[in-house]
Amino acid sequence: MDYKAAAELLKKQDRILILTHRRPDGDTIGCAAGLCAALREQGKTACILPNEDATSLFTPYLGGYLAEEDWEPDFVVSVDIAGRSLFTPRGERYLARGIDLGIDHHPSYEGFARESCVDPGRAACGELIYDLIRQWGPVSPAAALPLYVAVATDTGCFMYSNTTPATHRVCADLMAVGIDFQGVNKRHFRTKSLKRLRLESLLVDGMDVHDGGATVIAAISLADMARLEATERDAEDIAAFLGQIEGVRTSVTIRELAPGECKLSVRTDQGLNATRVCALLGGGGHASAAGCTVMGTVAEAKAAILAAIRQVWVEDRDGASAGT
Repeated sequence: MDYKAAAELLKKQDRILILTHRRPDGDTIGCAAGLCAALREQGKTACILPNEDATSLFTPYLGGYLAEEDWEPDFVVSVDIAGRSLFTPRGERYLARGIDLGIDHHPSYEGFARESCVDPGRAACGELIYDLIRQWGPVSPAAALPLYVAVATDTGCFMYSNTTPATHRVCADLMAVGIDFQGVNKRHFRTKSLKRLRLESLLVDGMDVHDGGATVIAAISLADMARLEATERDAEDIAAFLGQIEGVRTSVTIRELAPGECKLSVRTDQGLNATRVCALLGGGGHASAAGCTVMGTVAEAKAAILAAIRQVWVEDRDGASAGT
């Protein structure tokens, strides 16, 4: 369904629980907080399921919205969750029960909900939530601030290739409400801890360079995090860092989450489809930003993702040759 139909569906519900994804980013948190605020303004009882992975960078946006441990909803909504593997341990209970409405913008969305509102043309799920909320009336400052966080963080402060004219129009409207967008931008894009800078230095020192510098792969191990006494907040969105290096067109950041488990984040320009690369390893995402999990060592994860990149390149080359 489109956002207008989703707005009508939500308007008929009450006792609504909103779910966010594992290792939450600004888009899923911002969407949840913005939607929850707007639903409450419509007189609905709405809460957000606590996310055990949320760091202090994002938890302030959830203040006052979190569900009590024993609170039972009548209607469950997921925001910015593309696949079943992205549900939190708490959220898996509701996945088994059945998600009533899934709102997302990923091309890899798995269609797990009874009703789905999905638009891969949106730079961020926050854009979709913004249009949905506007069906009920003007967007309030309480909803506008987290929605700005959602869109700004998922576009890298409007520097990523997913940014569109519509992205700027949405954020201009949100800014016009009177939110502290400067505070948001400083918090998320202009402030780094000393430990974060050391993590970035570690990535540069340890990165593997391929294709004359066009492809780089680097990893952060559990030992690295422990040695630097770094937290998840220090590593927030670190996948965007390697792509800042001049000449890099494809970057892979590997995070060792547990012994034998590595999370990979792939960032590309328009020359390589990151979703296709990660899909070969059971993941997904967007054309220029996608992720997957590899069960194995860091060295095995590096080998697996490099092989996937090479495979997609070969498929693209062979497809281009067949078309000539």
